[in-house]
Amino acid sequence: MTAPTSQSVVPRNFRLLEELEAGQKGVGDGTISWGLEDDSDMTLTNWMGMIIGPPRTNFENRMYSLKIQCGPKYPDEPPTIGFVNRINMQGVNSQTGIVDKRQVCVLGRWQRSYTIKTVLHELRRLMTQKENVKLAQPPEGTCY
Repeated sequence: MTAPTSQSVVPRNFRLLEELEAGQKGVGDGTISWGLEDDSDMTLTNWMGMIIGPPRTNFENRMYSLKIQCGPKYPDEPPTIGFVNRINMQGVNSQTGIVDKRQVCVLGRWQRSYTIKTVLHELRRLMTQKENVKLAQPPEGTCY
């Protein structure tokens, strides 16, 4: 007799604490990073992210800051993400810097297993796509 298989669902705060720990450890190659906007945010809602622009693109040698909001239904629903620094890129609203969930695959087809790291990696990958790689960028240091 086999036991029924059941997937345990990790509660929101436990999941976000895992993501916070991963961000603090600096996993990966250093081209992205993330952490809480305010260390006293007990709801683990407001985050900051950073992406270093990929080489051989118009984003190269630029650091992009992002505001990330993990709502009460995260990770069942994707976070809301917006660039702080002005950026010219498909899928990013040119007036507000908000990332359009319908135009960024990992947000539009969100899965519970995705993380803040997943989204930041995808946004950096999109900077290397042919439709974005040569787009003229706003002056460095300008913000929304």
